[in-house]
Amino acid sequence: MRIAQISPLAEAVPPALYGGTERVVSYLTEALVDLGHDVTLFASGDSQTRAHLAAAWPRSLRLDQSVCDPLAPHLAMLEHVRRRAHEFDVLHFHLSYLPFPVFSQVGTPFVTTLHGRLDLPELRPVFELFSRAPVVSISDSQRAPLPAANWVDTVYHGVPADLLTPQPHVQPTYLAFLGRISPEKRVDLAVQIAARANLPLKIAAKVDKADEAYFRNVIEPLLAQPHVDFLGEINEAEKPRFLSGAVALLFPIDWPEPFGLAMIEAMACGTPVIAFRRGSVPEVIEHGVTGYIADDVDGAADAVAQLAILSRTEVRAQFESRFTSRTMALRYLDVYAGLTAASRPLLRAVAGSGGHDGTFDP
Repeated sequence: MRIAQISPLAEAVPPALYGGTERVVSYLTEALVDLGHDVTLFASGDSQTRAHLAAAWPRSLRLDQSVCDPLAPHLAMLEHVRRRAHEFDVLHFHLSYLPFPVFSQVGTPFVTTLHGRLDLPELRPVFELFSRAPVVSISDSQRAPLPAANWVDTVYHGVPADLLTPQPHVQPTYLAFLGRISPEKRVDLAVQIAARANLPLKIAAKVDKADEAYFRNVIEPLLAQPHVDFLGEINEAEKPRFLSGAVALLFPIDWPEPFGLAMIEAMACGTPVIAFRRGSVPEVIEHGVTGYIADDVDGAADAVAQLAILSRTEVRAQFESRFTSRTMALRYLDVYAGLTAASRPLLRAVAGSGGHDGTFDP
């Protein structure tokens, strides 16, 4: 199958450090290549892939200080994809609703994976206008704000099976926080949980420009506590040791998390997760098997005391059965097959009408 993957341009694919969506795009792209498909990746020019790279911008926008309007490079990329759409069997976008106006009018089947939060009131009119645009959710809970959208499937994220692995020589001695520092991720609660559990906390996290004031005013004063160790961002090579050295990953979110890649990264290393009951958490974490689901700081601190009864071998086994990039790719191939099969009658109808111009009315 000839597949186009269209990534955001904020980060390279994969990102050098933090970056959720672009990292998932990388894992999916490489897994599709491994499965024998002809994949073209539209992404920034500093991306690394075994697929065909169509560089839509010379480098990731986070590294390009000359770019003041990040929407412009994305619109240019969409036009390049439109001009090449006939080369592909399916177009897979990771750009939220941006493709809807143009690609609802193009004959090549397309699908968009929605990676972000959907509980924003301004999104509802968009999805009502483009009610037939096919979309994929990354958890069932993510769908709740937009139940009438054209959901074709839920596909959980996946990580390459051999990328993050348990490090048996590393003794787990601390609690871990991994990801991004922002109000909804609640690293401040992770600090509280670790203090109540009487364990050290290591924080490996990125601070976005938008969250610098929050970090400076709310989080930075907490880092002076003796049980807290702030490491900053870490790369992929550093994650196995960091996560394997944790008795658990803390995930005390305060928002409807669409998926939570850090949870399955921890599971890949055999590390259980203690997470708050928000968003996708009950779909990803099996309570009492791969970690514990808590409702508040006290519940999370109590869960720390129960970690010894969990099997880190079973945590890794659950990751292998549910959350590898191969599993993710196979699910998407089913989505692609359904889209291409559904598009054939429409294309035949257009051809039979005498107006064969490669487009159809959705």
